Amino acid sequence: MGSRVEVAGAGNASGDPIKAVPLRRPGRWIAAFVVLALLVLFVYGAATNDNFQWDTYRKYVFDKRISEGAWVTVQVTFWAMLIGVVLGVVLAVMRLTPNPVLQSVSWLYLWIFRGTPVYVQLVFWGLFTSLYPHMAFGIPFGPRFVHFDIQTVDAAFFFATIGLGLNEAAYMAEIVRAGISSVDEGQTEAACALGMSWGLTMRRVVLPQAMRVIIPPTGNELISMLKTTSLVVAVPLSTDLYNQQAQIAGVIFRPIPLLMVAATWYLAITSVLMVGQYFLEKRFSRGASRKLTGRQLEALANAMHVTGGGM
Repeated sequence: MGSRVEVAGAGNASGDPIKAVPLRRPGRWIAAFVVLALLVLFVYGAATNDNFQWDTYRKYVFDKRISEGAWVTVQVTFWAMLIGVVLGVVLAVMRLTPNPVLQSVSWLYLWIFRGTPVYVQLVFWGLFTSLYPHMAFGIPFGPRFVHFDIQTVDAAFFFATIGLGLNEAAYMAEIVRAGISSVDEGQTEAACALGMSWGLTMRRVVLPQAMRVIIPPTGNELISMLKTTSLVVAVPLSTDLYNQQAQIAGVIFRPIPLLMVAATWYLAITSVLMVGQYFLEKRFSRGASRKLTGRQLEALANAMHVTGGGM
């Protein structure tokens, strides 16, 4: 902030470098000091408050049951997002296709899954075995090849993943549709002029460019999905991170330190996801930014100095 910036040539008839000193803004430093002081006071107050029960926190933060619950949470998040992304792309393409039947089916899906709470949907999936106690696969009105009793299968993980994935697909469909709509129509017209089919145009031309718009909100949805997994007890799935800490807290009657243990694990996993999102955004935004890098600015300044000020 306080260093001087030298710009060669431009604006100086003699060709001497212009020494520009940035404006000093004491208000910013005062605000930063106040915020930092408040943060230090909060951390110190929490660290010295015995009601947080830090000894219990340290005892359970690396407990095997907590780490296993975190791994279940990561698995549910991964598979649910995979289902949501794949199905979301399909639904988005269905909404953009000229076929009115596909458009209507896609719109109906979004209307149902975005219009009802995810917890209610998970409760329905938890009651799936009551609605369909027996499953059979075969030819309609013909012989059955496979038949099994769902009530004898421990499928809580499966139904939790399906429930979260189908709900996420409705939101991913709108994200993908917005990304596709952001691509200039001239790209599609040029692809059609080259004889490319509609599907090939989407795969080779539109979707790669739409990724710049799709990636940031998808990263947010992934982080949101990680936290939404705390609702899978409605299925019921009780081996995830949140419900593992709740079970331990119910036994030792200390909910506050166990909640902080869960929050620590959620923050750690979220931090890893945010780093991955950053590198994905950086990769897909290559060539999209017109901001000059430091090396490019230095080369431009040297070129202006050689030409005696350029313009």
